[in-house]
Amino acid sequence: MFKHVKKAPADPIFGLNEAFKNETSPNKINLVVGVYKNEDGDTPILECVKKAEKILLEKEKTKSYLSIQGTEEYTNTVKELILGKGSSVLAANRAATVQSPGGTGALRIAADFIHKFLPKSKIWLSDPTWENHRQVFNSAGIETAFYPYYNAKTKWLYFDGLIETLLKIPSRDVVLFHACCHNPTGVDISKDQWEVIAKIAFERGFLVLFDFAYQGFGNGLDEETVAIRLFADKIKNFMISNSFSKNFGLYNERVGALTVVTENSDEAEKVLSQLKICIRVNYSNPPGHGSSIVTTIISNTELKKLWMDELKEMRDRIHDYRQKLVNTLKEKGVKQNFDFIMKQRGMFSYTGLTPEQVNKLREKYALYMVSTGRINLAGINAKNIDKIAQAISEVIKIRVSVL
Repeated sequence: MFKHVKKAPADPIFGLNEAFKNETSPNKINLVVGVYKNEDGDTPILECVKKAEKILLEKEKTKSYLSIQGTEEYTNTVKELILGKGSSVLAANRAATVQSPGGTGALRIAADFIHKFLPKSKIWLSDPTWENHRQVFNSAGIETAFYPYYNAKTKWLYFDGLIETLLKIPSRDVVLFHACCHNPTGVDISKDQWEVIAKIAFERGFLVLFDFAYQGFGNGLDEETVAIRLFADKIKNFMISNSFSKNFGLYNERVGALTVVTENSDEAEKVLSQLKICIRVNYSNPPGHGSSIVTTIISNTELKKLWMDELKEMRDRIHDYRQKLVNTLKEKGVKQNFDFIMKQRGMFSYTGLTPEQVNKLREKYALYMVSTGRINLAGINAKNIDKIAQAISEVIKIRVSVL
């Protein structure tokens, strides 16, 4: 029955992580997978999460199924965190929100909904984008296309190319944007640039889907909603996929949501009914533990403050290591300018290292990163930063000497 089945290639990210686990060097360093790590190299459970779980342990009375869309307390929490309590969208009941198993689950729900109700639409992704975006939408039967995003020469946003492409995208196609902390580049769109994009989206009539996986990891919780809240004021219809894996450290709880902003409350009710069908035929209903943690923390003044403090601590640590990496590279005698790393935001950085250099770093120094040169800044700590900078320095010098 299964003799014709061929072994699939390893996932580009998790495959590298498996290779790292099998690495025998005692000095190996992992800058691959996008999870937050503390100074000890661990992915910690936040104190606010531990306290919330203690409350749940004492008060929880059932493990019965959740409703298809998740609990009302959770979906309301999601909408308020993303759109703001005073949002006109919420006041008019224009948002339909469903809980999902992580941000990836939210993207798949969105993909199934788009395939069903906008069947001829392409989805446009940034070049580059998160590796799994293309596969999620292709698997749902949606054709993918790409818009320019990153300029390798300037190490920054290729805004002119981005706008030129947006002006050609047909009505009813879908365009996916990273709302903040762009993965993999760390290069974000400014508020003024979002204004231009919103105007084009309105005039062209394409649908925008925001991937919002890193709220609070760049500049702050509200600061990173600038694009979404701008669209809420100017655009009648758009979608938001969000995740609490990073900002609550709830990676293995798989807790996220999909929010669809509609023209009116009647439309929102109809959209919600169809999202529920997409969920029912996929995984039926969502898991409850992670969403209960989130709602417990947000509804408790003391725990919410603790969460925001812990989130700031994670954000500040990443910012600090951006500066420390740049400084240490200079100390190692690297002449190439890496100051652009300080302008980037979020967990990731596009370093500008070539696939050839990345391979050399892995083979000679057991320093693992994605072949594009993307690194996870949270994987750097006081114990390994000198080794990282030294390895990068030597690989760059080898290339310079060859040239």
